[in-house]
Amino acid sequence: QVLLVESGGGLVQPGGSLRLSCAASGIIFSINSMGWYRQVPGEQRELVARITGESSTNYADSVKGRFTISRDNAKNTVYLQMNSLNPEDTAVYYCNLELRIGAADYIHYWGKGTLVTVSS
Repeated sequence: QVLLVESGGGLVQPGGSLRLSCAASGIIFSINSMGWYRQVPGEQRELVARITGESSTNYADSVKGRFTISRDNAKNTVYLQMNSLNPEDTAVYYCNLELRIGAADYIHYWGKGTLVTVSS
């Protein structure tokens, strides 16, 4: 069993910053990637940022230059530093863990989500 615990969400004013954390525990092996997704009610969940085991990263165009994803492999923890936040960043942010279970097979685990609200 794998458990992802997110923290760091909250209310912030436009232009402010927040740092999200996600710690993975349980039976964890062969991590392919960890990442953050977000979802607004009525819309599809979208990728925000992702980091692989080799520390390769990719970001949604809307957050490039403002958000930074990082990992602490020893702690199985992924972070999302969010700067210059704007109201369009308001969403529930979900942590994702992708484990490799075969040559081309993966399994995904999700956290329960943490709400980020950007408002004055």
